[in-house]
Amino acid sequence: MTLPQENPARPISEDDRDSAVQRVQEAYAEGHISHEDMDGRLQQVLSARTHRELAPALASLPEEDAGTSSTIGALGGRIKRSGAWKVPRTLKVESAFGSVRLDLSRAVFEHSTVDIELQVGTGRAKITVPRDAIVDVEGLHTGWKDLRYKTPRHSGTGGQRIRISGTVGFGRLKIRHARR
Repeated sequence: MTLPQENPARPISEDDRDSAVQRVQEAYAEGHISHEDMDGRLQQVLSARTHRELAPALASLPEEDAGTSSTIGALGGRIKRSGAWKVPRTLKVESAFGSVRLDLSRAVFEHSTVDIELQVGTGRAKITVPRDAIVDVEGLHTGWKDLRYKTPRHSGTGGQRIRISGTVGFGRLKIRHARR
C-alpha cells in the first residue's frame, strides 16, 4: 500500500485498512517484527482514521512486493498452468466459458499462504494441490453443481495453506491432492 503524499489527512478506506493489516501480518510472519510489535501496529491500523494516523504503523515495514498478485483470464477456451510455475500470493482466475486447470503439485511457492480467487461462469475447473497442502474453501460459492473435494486421510499440519474463494456458476470445481 502506497500512502498518498499530497493529502495525508484523507480518510482511509476499508481496502486501505485491510491492506495495512495484511502488510503488518506478513511482516510478522516473515520475522521482520516481534509479536508485541505486531499487536501494537495492528491496534494502530484498526484505530486509524486518516492516512496520517496510519503511516506510523507501517513505518519501517518492508515494502509490498508488486509481484504478489496476478490475474489469469479468458473469455472462452482453456486456462492451464502446470509444472514448476511460480505461484503469486494472490492468484485471480477469471473464465467465462471454458475450462480451468491449475496443477500446483510441482509449483514454486514463495508464500506460506496462497489465495486463489475463482470467477468461473460455465465450464469445469480442476485444481491439483500438493499432497501435504491445507485447503480452505470457506469463501467459495457454487451455483449449479457442488464442489468435489475430499480432505486427505493423513492430513499434515506443515503444508502449504491454499485458500480458494470466489464463485463457480454453471460448472463444477474439483480439488484433489497430488498422489506424490
